[in-house]
Amino acid sequence: MANIKEIARIAGVSVTTVSRVLNNHPYVSPQKRAAVLATIEQLNYTRNMNAVHLITGRTGAIGVVIPNINYYYFSAILEGLAREALPAKYRLILCQTSYRPEEELQVLDMLRNKEIDGVVIVSTALKPETIEAYTAYGPVVTCQDSGERRFSSVYLEHYAAFWHGLQYLRNKGYRKIGYFEGRQHGSSSGLRQKAFGDFHRESGIPLHPEWIMFDCATEEDGAAALDRLWQMEERPDALIIAGDHVAAGLMIAARSYKIRIPEDLAIIGFDNQPIGRLLGLTTIDNQLFEMGAAAFRIIHDQINEDAPSPVYRKLDYRLIERTTV
Repeated sequence: MANIKEIARIAGVSVTTVSRVLNNHPYVSPQKRAAVLATIEQLNYTRNMNAVHLITGRTGAIGVVIPNINYYYFSAILEGLAREALPAKYRLILCQTSYRPEEELQVLDMLRNKEIDGVVIVSTALKPETIEAYTAYGPVVTCQDSGERRFSSVYLEHYAAFWHGLQYLRNKGYRKIGYFEGRQHGSSSGLRQKAFGDFHRESGIPLHPEWIMFDCATEEDGAAALDRLWQMEERPDALIIAGDHVAAGLMIAARSYKIRIPEDLAIIGFDNQPIGRLLGLTTIDNQLFEMGAAAFRIIHDQINEDAPSPVYRKLDYRLIERTTV
């Protein structure tokens, strides 16, 4: 099998020049680069990437823990990651886990076994203490607030964002507010639930537990939740919904009930998704694309540092007023 020395001899260049061409180094003349590439093709040379990884100490790959690929919340973060990874010449290894801890641990074990250079956790079922134990093997970044830990995080203040949305509804005169949520037991959803409960207690507005519905993640879930609501004798006059896709499904289903939005039912979404923009949905922009982009920039910088310190970056949110409130 051909090696770098043989390529250098046949191409009439130094071993260093061959190495620079293989690593896409810019400081090689066009003539020498062409000679090396022609020789590589002539000899049908293939690099032994395991040997390269041993020499450089880098795999050029980052593991991404993502519960579900087909949910917009996660795919928007992934898009931000991918946009930054491409020019940095890093591969993303997607690991769909469905919130199964054993699957998430397998990705962290890849970091321990030096199969990847770092891990970005988009959302997780693991305790922060479990994740911290793996930071000895490489950098880890989460896309949720875990406090000041030995791993980095980039996050939105879900509690403050939801409180802002609820206050906006109150200022518009709404006092009967329902709430649709995805996971009942999750880090970010837990903060949103706490904001919903605290807001009602502090404002003196009665809270109706029957108007809180979980496991709402798709358009179909939004339509089904509206159907359950409209079978009740007493109904909310406003909804705050964690996910614009869910809100969109509800808005489409509302037509069959002849529900006027916002006259009969006001709606605030969460995510600022394209479908929400098309439907004129008032929503909270939580910068999902920037969350993914920032997570990659943080982990890429830490991979190239000898002793990186954790980074905690809080993203801003904004309420976008459209036509549904």
